Amino acid sequence: MRKIVLAPLCALVTVAVAACSPSGPEKTNPELAPRGTTMTKVKPTRQDLTTKLSISGKVEMNPTFGLVAPVAGQVRYFDLQAPNGTPTKPTRVATVWKDGAPNYVEIPAGATFGGRLVDDKATVTAGMPIASAKHVGYAIVGDIDGAQAYKISGALTDVTVQIKNGPGPFPCTVLGTIAALPQGTIPEKPTPTPDTKNPPTDQPKQPEQPKQPEQPQQPSSSTGLRIVCTGPADVQMINGASASIEVTTGKSAQALVVPVEAVAGQQGKGKVDVIQPDGSRRTTDVTLGLTDGKVIEVKSGLTGDEELAVPGPNLPEGQQQGGDQQKPTGP
Repeated sequence: MRKIVLAPLCALVTVAVAACSPSGPEKTNPELAPRGTTMTKVKPTRQDLTTKLSISGKVEMNPTFGLVAPVAGQVRYFDLQAPNGTPTKPTRVATVWKDGAPNYVEIPAGATFGGRLVDDKATVTAGMPIASAKHVGYAIVGDIDGAQAYKISGALTDVTVQIKNGPGPFPCTVLGTIAALPQGTIPEKPTPTPDTKNPPTDQPKQPEQPKQPEQPQQPSSSTGLRIVCTGPADVQMINGASASIEVTTGKSAQALVVPVEAVAGQQGKGKVDVIQPDGSRRTTDVTLGLTDGKVIEVKSGLTGDEELAVPGPNLPEGQQQGGDQQKPTGP
């Protein structure tokens, strides 16, 4: 009978594997250095810094835009008559009263009333959309998300547009607010009451001329977050054409900047590692400003004469997010 001996074979395999395995501590990839390892040194520099945000848009006819309350207070609406044509002057649509003083809200020339967005006599906050309007003619409209809205909310004075395979770039004037709008409402006109002041006479009543029925004005529809702007009158536009909207979100002349890799943090407050004369590193708090993705502005915390380590300091996850996290308690 044949006997199969397994023990010597297993021992041989074990020895072979051990011979192929590296001895000593595990080695790391020499090409990948952990964050915090000083790879190079940089000094802050000064340059003009401009940050921009690109938004996809298109040409639209008669787009709706919103008007906001200039101050916090109570809103009172005016009763508006339907215009006979495109208004050539601003139309006063509401007043927001604060501390007994009126603050007027006007629809710009070239636009018509779209609807009320809050109730008459409602208490509103500054910046809240209270009325909608409809621009008569072509405009550029771009949908935005919440993150983009916060970046451009205070930077709507420098906007340029390039129509795809068309004219541009050209300046574009923003209409109203970028906030989402609820559906507008238009108050019903009061029913006319018969005149009873004059007593009836024996004179036969003249037949009245038939009146043309008035077309009810349609209120504006709801909209999402978006930017609406108008270009120069001599720019040829085609309804539905794609366009790129570029919003300048910030400018800083001769800003003190460092590479983004040298900073732990993205906005508000951050930290950098300053290299000392003896080669050691000192982590320093800095206040951050604008960034174009390559460099970031340091508004305070550095003089400009320091040498910084790149990459920057390695911070715990909670600090990198910019918030102080409490340690869990309990067992």
